[in-house]
Amino acid sequence: MEAQGSTVTIPALQQMKRSGRKIVGVVAWDYQIAQIVDRAGVEIVSVGDTVGVNLWGHASPLEVTMDEMVVVCKAVRRGVKRALVSCDFPFGPLQEGTDSAVRAAILLVKEAGADMVKLDGAALFPEAVRAITRAGIPVFAQFGITPQTALQYGIPYSAASQLGAQVPPEMTTRLVEEAKRLEDAGASLLDFTNSGPVAGAAVASAVSIPVLGGFGGGPWLDGRIRMAHAAIGYAANNLGSPTETYANVARITFDAITAYVEDVRAARQIKGAAPAEPAP
Repeated sequence: MEAQGSTVTIPALQQMKRSGRKIVGVVAWDYQIAQIVDRAGVEIVSVGDTVGVNLWGHASPLEVTMDEMVVVCKAVRRGVKRALVSCDFPFGPLQEGTDSAVRAAILLVKEAGADMVKLDGAALFPEAVRAITRAGIPVFAQFGITPQTALQYGIPYSAASQLGAQVPPEMTTRLVEEAKRLEDAGASLLDFTNSGPVAGAAVASAVSIPVLGGFGGGPWLDGRIRMAHAAIGYAANNLGSPTETYANVARITFDAITAYVEDVRAARQIKGAAPAEPAP
């Protein structure tokens, strides 16, 4: 059943937290997937810099540029009608200073069509969160062991993005303080990456704004965010992977293309093509 209803707003998400209703976010990188997840009823469509690793084959999301994020966000924006569109900052603008961060946020909203911007490692830059919010742009602040901050904890990106990675419980006090600072700076939402049940539950109860999570998250948070491609099993490693997903689109795609190859090799008409005219 396709979702119906009014456009999602930040106040609506905050009301969902107060009422105990879970918020659903999906990471998308293209027009077609954006249309599908929007119609499925998610509240947030997040344009992640993970596009670099998962769609383009980069070793790290740090290789993604602002120009590339603008192109990807534009495509997603065209496909989304009701959900909120969030767009990641690539690595660089936030680290270069507050003025750079504000310019980047304005670009992503004005040119790329984002409703809000997502800042990886935001806890280190509360002044940028405050300045972007002052400019009228909502901030989705990501903290914890994130793709852009993993190296600070001595963890490579590949390990930080593994299922089951969680921040140590002894970091709970520090992370609660970071979450409160981000809320005080004006963040509208938090993405607590690799939260685990101890720190995750503590943070979610310590702040009034919604706290979502992807890797290392769980029902102790106010909602979840997941890459659409991961949820549907759309990666080459899903062909032989036992990882639990909601579908195995990789296998479906492999089987379909194999059947297409066989039809062409056998000189049969391919499915979906115009009917072949009989030879005179």
